[in-house]
Amino acid sequence: MPRSSTPARRRPGRPTARSAELRPRLLDAAAELFAARGIEATPLSAIARKARVTPALLHYYFGNKQRLVDALLEERLLPLLSGLGADLAAHADDPASAIPLFVAAVVQALGRAPWLPPLWVREVLSEGGALREHVLDHLAPRVAPRVRDLAAAAQARGQMNADLDPRLLLVSLLGLTVFAVAAAPIWKRVFDAGDVTSDDLVRHVLALLTRGLELRHAP
Repeated sequence: MPRSSTPARRRPGRPTARSAELRPRLLDAAAELFAARGIEATPLSAIARKARVTPALLHYYFGNKQRLVDALLEERLLPLLSGLGADLAAHADDPASAIPLFVAAVVQALGRAPWLPPLWVREVLSEGGALREHVLDHLAPRVAPRVRDLAAAAQARGQMNADLDPRLLLVSLLGLTVFAVAAAPIWKRVFDAGDVTSDDLVRHVLALLTRGLELRHAP
């Protein structure tokens, strides 16, 4: 008998090789929805719809929401923070170079991950945020001590203002960058500042850090 020309259906099981690109797409969809709605308020079915896959496929890759959140932290957030920590370590003896590089790297990272500022505000800064304890236990220790120690060492060498508290330097840097980006939809409307770019923000932050509010007197 001649063979049927109808192609056989692929049996359920592991996704094909072509579907390898689905994992990052699922993480993108989860990050965007978690930032917009909150982790607790976002069902897996909504993530599947946004990624245009079936809930079964989402379950295949991650199993449940907690494993999806863990994957987002390990595969997206952790690499961002680890990179920032490495940049600081590479210029630990030169704060004049380290701080500008850190500020620029943070703003660039936020540009690549626009979901991060609102997610940070919602799930880390807000009381009861689903990511706060994870950030405190696993992510912050990778960067915070390096910034503190860099500032303390620079003060000891006479390279940095002795009135600064090394423990608060990272707080100030994140406030000037992450919060500024998170609040951009507001201040851009208030000041009609839609033309402000990431490079403009970096220049402003560095000018504020290096020269503060000094007045320039005419000669």
